[in-house]
Amino acid sequence: MITSNPFPELSALIPAFVMQAYIVAMFLLVIAGTVLDMIHKKSAQYFFENAQKAQKNAKRTVSGAEKTSLLLKTIASEVLTSAELANPKRRISHLFTMYGFITFIVTTVILVFAYPTPADQAPTIIPLLWHLGALMLCFGGYWFWFFIRVDVSSEGNPWYRLVRADLFIVSLLATATFALIWSAFQAMGTSGWSIFFFALFILSSTVLFGTVLWSKFAHMFFKPAAAYQKRVTKADGSRENLPELADRTDPADRDRHSMELLKDAPLHMGLGIEREAPRHY
Repeated sequence: MITSNPFPELSALIPAFVMQAYIVAMFLLVIAGTVLDMIHKKSAQYFFENAQKAQKNAKRTVSGAEKTSLLLKTIASEVLTSAELANPKRRISHLFTMYGFITFIVTTVILVFAYPTPADQAPTIIPLLWHLGALMLCFGGYWFWFFIRVDVSSEGNPWYRLVRADLFIVSLLATATFALIWSAFQAMGTSGWSIFFFALFILSSTVLFGTVLWSKFAHMFFKPAAAYQKRVTKADGSRENLPELADRTDPADRDRHSMELLKDAPLHMGLGIEREAPRHY
């Protein structure tokens, strides 16, 4: 099953151009939803105005080469490895979900556009990656849903409690789960169940890509831009229009009124709130 392409069998029921048109429509929905989200939340306006404020408060000019270096660091850290996530379990879960989703989406596009009919034999590696991508997504997503979410792991809420903020992860997990179940029934030749779970697969993916305006989908595109801007503000000294960090080794900082209580305190005062996991229900 894991090396078989589940899409060609659909060609007898659904023409290839219809499947391809559906993928194009979902792609357009993501673009439209992201643009509407930017307009509604004024995200682009915020980034532009914040960049202008930072430029006025900059203490030095960041060269083009340095900006390129900061961009590459952002891609390597915040985008490719999610290094900003301090919790190792959360980070691993996120990476499995992210790379599983990317693999699943890319191989879906390849299979539907390049190998849509039984006459088109896809290389074994592509359907294998399609299934592995969906499995990775499910592993990372369900791990997050049942064990890592703050409202479940730290606030004591039941895992089945749903709010609008859960729309993205729930529809994402449903899409991957129903895709795997559909593929399994397709491989077993159980046409009735196969059609049923394919319909659920299409329904959940339509919800996933069609509700970008109301879900956290667009957050994936804003996060790298915010991380890059933060690095630039640190480099040019504007520090996102925040004051410089206090340094108690500097007499000028040490003798400030706000630092008076810490004047004679040790620089490192233990773990503090990180001493134990936040499990106070």
